[in-house]
Amino acid sequence: MTHTDLKLVADTIRCLSADGVESAKSGHPGMPMGTADYAAVLFTKVLKHCPSKPQWADRDRFIVSAGHGSMLLYSLLHLSGYDLPMEELEKFRQFGSLTPGHPEHGLTPGVETTTGPLSQGIGNSIGMALTERMLAARYNTADFTPVDHYTYVICSDGDLMEGLSHEACAIAGHLKLHKLIVFYDSNRITIEGATDLAYSDDVRRRFEGYHWNVLEIDGHDYTSIEQALTDAHAETERPTIIIGHTHIGQGSPNMHDTAKVHGAPLGEDELRATKKHLGFPEDKTYYVPDRVREIFAARRQDLEAKVKAWDERWSAYTAAHPDLAAAWQSAMSLEIPADIEAQLPAFDPAQPLATRVASGKTIQALAQQIPSLIGGSADLAPSTNTLIDNVDSVAPGKYAGRNLHFGIREHGMAALLNGMMLHGGFRVFGATFFVFSDYCRPSVRLSAIMEMPVIYVFTHDSFYVGEDGPTHQPIEHAAALRAMPGLTVIRPSDATETAAAWVAALRNTKGPTALLLTRQNVAVIDRSKYAPANLLEKGAYTLWQSAEGEPELILIATGSEVELALAAAGNLASKHRVRVVSMPSWELFEQQDAAYRESVLPRDCRRRIAIEAGTSFGWERYIGNEGRTLCLDHFGKSGPYKDLAKAYGFTPERVAEIAAELTG
Repeated sequence: MTHTDLKLVADTIRCLSADGVESAKSGHPGMPMGTADYAAVLFTKVLKHCPSKPQWADRDRFIVSAGHGSMLLYSLLHLSGYDLPMEELEKFRQFGSLTPGHPEHGLTPGVETTTGPLSQGIGNSIGMALTERMLAARYNTADFTPVDHYTYVICSDGDLMEGLSHEACAIAGHLKLHKLIVFYDSNRITIEGATDLAYSDDVRRRFEGYHWNVLEIDGHDYTSIEQALTDAHAETERPTIIIGHTHIGQGSPNMHDTAKVHGAPLGEDELRATKKHLGFPEDKTYYVPDRVREIFAARRQDLEAKVKAWDERWSAYTAAHPDLAAAWQSAMSLEIPADIEAQLPAFDPAQPLATRVASGKTIQALAQQIPSLIGGSADLAPSTNTLIDNVDSVAPGKYAGRNLHFGIREHGMAALLNGMMLHGGFRVFGATFFVFSDYCRPSVRLSAIMEMPVIYVFTHDSFYVGEDGPTHQPIEHAAALRAMPGLTVIRPSDATETAAAWVAALRNTKGPTALLLTRQNVAVIDRSKYAPANLLEKGAYTLWQSAEGEPELILIATGSEVELALAAAGNLASKHRVRVVSMPSWELFEQQDAAYRESVLPRDCRRRIAIEAGTSFGWERYIGNEGRTLCLDHFGKSGPYKDLAKAYGFTPERVAEIAAELTG
């Protein structure tokens, strides 16, 4: 294929992208037009994928981290032969189309991840590249390497300005993820104008400091692009960044290299001028030359042959290595043993235990039953109890382990976890202190948007952290996470509920789960006297009631405050018919039918007290206008946690006072 052919492909992408933005009267034409030359080389000569089988396991991953340039991706997917007809390109940014303003995973065939918040795509791609290496270490054999693919990214100046890119790219360099190739679209333009308004980083030296292979080219020169990709493939120790010096809006005679072309349509006159300048019909929209169709058809034929050959070798592999093949299928489908509850550890009611410690014991039991369960921490594994015993850690060039070390990089950790789940092959968890969920939040939100079943382990879940003071005592954090659609938040009351919470998290394959766990010891509830802990999966349940009949007073509690509710209820039982409801998860409770919810919280009982060591925000939905809360609506202070509990009124006596106020 000649450079003339490549330019024709690139110019087709430019015109399709500009047409889409013009039709929508909004969007970002500059980035697709500027990166079209690199994309043309990648998709017609390099990228290994299968339009007829978008989820083929050994495909190369391609991520447009600069998701505002989505028309680049849609144009490439359409031309490559994915199930994305031209009618969908014509409906760019319209309600109900397959071509939304930013790429959305699970909506458009061929879109690997949801991008738009800048640098998230980079973080996801590094998780994907790490997963490829880890799967290769487990499943590749001398006779067949079912895992052998690259991860390609296009990123922008904005991606590299975001702090997440530092966290994620540092991890990639440390771990020597050499099958990661990033094309940096260095066009020196952002929305406000030239990048030198606020950005003067030496990107070459920055990435050399991360231990990356750094290449620098003219991003519009096909010989340079091809050579850079060849050199990147030859690198076997470091990830590669190709700094491509490009012109934003390349092809537009009057608007290239301007901020105007970054985030607005060219306008009818400039669009016609652009097409004329590129030698395309001025009066045609969404025009694809026959030669471009031929090029992509030939490429598709070659790719189909590669996939067919892989399928044939996979069949032979499954026959020769049935155990490996079975493990692969189980991991890819997120299977867990049917009897998983029987494998959970037992906890002694005579031995109080922090739920973070109970979680650690549960992880050990689960890890023996689920080989694909892996995870790590933002440098807090001894405190979060998330290190899997008797297995190796993932390290530079060594990928067979199960423990991940993310360093003090909460945001990078969360973005990588999303990429690992998107890639497939492992069930992943990541851990940090609950107060630092703020650092994870943008990535957790994308977990929820993409319905990725990442498990977040957040420990030190309340002011009971104590001496570390208000900077480390989460107050508003549970309410903040509960406000996020699609995220299941579980705050278990004791060790046994914690084990049940892990099972609920593993069974949740339609979105992320956050486990909120205590630092301090809490009583292990004797389940022979109280309701079983597996009722946690209903979100809330009647743990105990002082006498039969409809309750006169309901104490609703989560986490460590369930122990307090039980103590207070015992004192109140002589005067009132008291019910204690353990409510570890609002989200799971809301999934139950109305009859079950009424059975737990009967509407006729309006005397309700919600008890939680955090903000009262949101609890009104369960206590109504007449109920009360025992919560904390201010920041904490440094001191022993038992002193703080007394100072803040988290005592049976204070519960009794509130009950008296309610009942008269």
